[in-house]
Amino acid sequence: MNSDRKLRWGILGSASIAVRSVIPGLQQSELNVVTAIASRDEEKAKQTADQLGIDQAYGSYEALLADDSIDAVYIPLPNHLHREWTIRAAEAGKHILCEKPLALTAKEAEEMVQACADAKVQLAEALMYRHHPRYDQIKEIIASGEIGTVRGIHSTFSFNNSGSDGNVRFKREWGGGALYDIGCYSISAARLILGQEPTAATVIGLFSPEHDHVDMMASGLLEFDGQVGVTFDSSMWAAFRNTLEVLGSDGLIEVPSAYISNPDAGSNFYVTSGGDRREVVVPQVNHYSLQGDDMARAVLHGEALRFAPEDAVSNMKVLEACLRSAEERTRITL
Repeated sequence: MNSDRKLRWGILGSASIAVRSVIPGLQQSELNVVTAIASRDEEKAKQTADQLGIDQAYGSYEALLADDSIDAVYIPLPNHLHREWTIRAAEAGKHILCEKPLALTAKEAEEMVQACADAKVQLAEALMYRHHPRYDQIKEIIASGEIGTVRGIHSTFSFNNSGSDGNVRFKREWGGGALYDIGCYSISAARLILGQEPTAATVIGLFSPEHDHVDMMASGLLEFDGQVGVTFDSSMWAAFRNTLEVLGSDGLIEVPSAYISNPDAGSNFYVTSGGDRREVVVPQVNHYSLQGDDMARAVLHGEALRFAPEDAVSNMKVLEACLRSAEERTRITL
């Protein structure tokens, strides 16, 4: 295989996350090139293509999927469209990077994983933060015993966009709400760091009538084996926060910017142990680029994805349990 070959991407939609972060990340990566973008508004597709230096613009998703020159697609569509367009992309022979959460339910996610397996295409969930090398560093520090036994984790991700008219995150039937939009990060990080699945979830949610009754705020407790509790809060109607804290019997890890990582600064974290607090310097990299290169290595070189699509199914099971707990005001056993 030509070692200079790059994975050729098409983008299904011009959502802000695609324009602001994912497309530039792919363009700055080692192994990828963005060759096409589609929108149901062809003029919008052309404008976005011109803005980002993309060669081809399509006025429908179907037209992009019919383009045999495209190897992979990125799907930043509203949550309720993830299943349909992932399956259609798989049937068209495209590898897929789909925005988080992968689906609306674990059952949908399982169907998507199976469809991609049947079509022999790769499927990855776009939880980009996991590709940043600092999470490997965090896991290595925990494994070294420097902070002792993990006693608990606390994670936050919040912002206030409650006045955003027409926001897809405020449509209940479309999979809106804070848990699906940003709570998925805290859940995923806890599972990643602890290397296991939670056994129960208890969540209280603020369901807003003026936002189609989606959860605008959710505060939760996840129970893990070893009597470890993970607390988190996620909100689209609160002051901005984006933190992770791992509490050990003998020390502490603090990540001030846990899920948003500027390639130029702000990705370092802190470790307290033995009475000293030190800053851990991490590589200044673009985790969107690393996410794209992971997919490219899987497709072009046959390497395994760092995070198998089945992980998205597991995360979806926890998300469903959290939402059910908030709606029913009860503890849910997983």
